[in-house]
Amino acid sequence: MTMPRLPITKTPKVYVGGAFIRSESGRTFPLRDAAGAFRANIPQCTRKDLRNAVEAAAKAGPGWARRTPYNRGQILYRLAEMLEARAPEMAAALGRPAAARREVAVAVDRLIYYAGWADKYEQVLGSVNPVASPHFNFTVTEPMGLVGVIAPDRPALLGLVSLVAPAITSGNTVVALASEIAPYPAIVLGEMLATSDLPAGVVNLLTGFRRELVPTFASHAHLRAVSAVVDAADRRALALGAAESVKRTRLVPAEEPPDWFAEAAQNLYAIRDLLEFKTTWHPIGA
Repeated sequence: MTMPRLPITKTPKVYVGGAFIRSESGRTFPLRDAAGAFRANIPQCTRKDLRNAVEAAAKAGPGWARRTPYNRGQILYRLAEMLEARAPEMAAALGRPAAARREVAVAVDRLIYYAGWADKYEQVLGSVNPVASPHFNFTVTEPMGLVGVIAPDRPALLGLVSLVAPAITSGNTVVALASEIAPYPAIVLGEMLATSDLPAGVVNLLTGFRRELVPTFASHAHLRAVSAVVDAADRRALALGAAESVKRTRLVPAEEPPDWFAEAAQNLYAIRDLLEFKTTWHPIGA
């Protein structure tokens, strides 16, 4: 008599520095489905995990910034291809069949949108400036460096992609905190990143509780910007910490989120907000 086979359940891990890791503390929190049944233990990342992710992003930053815009666009497009190919798996991770399929489709389109901008935003945002002196004056863009991302709780995948994609399009690296109530799609996305052409450390995905990690996002001096969807209390904490550590903030009220499915949720200004601008004066004839 053959014994029935027990299914092998996945052990979720976060994606940091191109590797799958458990929380540094070893802590987890249970994830349950809509019916309340246990689904998985999700890593409960700590401030130490966030600091380790920042180190991984800093190591990957110079190489990613040196990539040609065309190459970065190709890599984003490849990631969209992988998400499209594994759409049923991601929809299952989201757990809401009809709505999930739509969310995955829009997330794919969003990656394609920013892939298209990768080798074009410089021509739009940079400029040659007329000046009343014998100088050639021009403005060019540069990536800021390390960007912290705090994704909205819903939509778990599309909100995360909508914040991460414009940041990496221009050569920044990202440390992202996934949805607190629906972290599983970020786990699956990390598995796709690991087998994509995106270099290790460019995108680092953490799971855990905002109350533990927001203060470190706010105060960490190596994060040059924070792009987040947060409530009033977390907005205040991030604004105060950013002022002290001199970082740029792009904070969206969680109480009044945008329509992430609308075309207005993707635009050139999402790239611009995470860029620095360098203006050069060059004497004519020198």
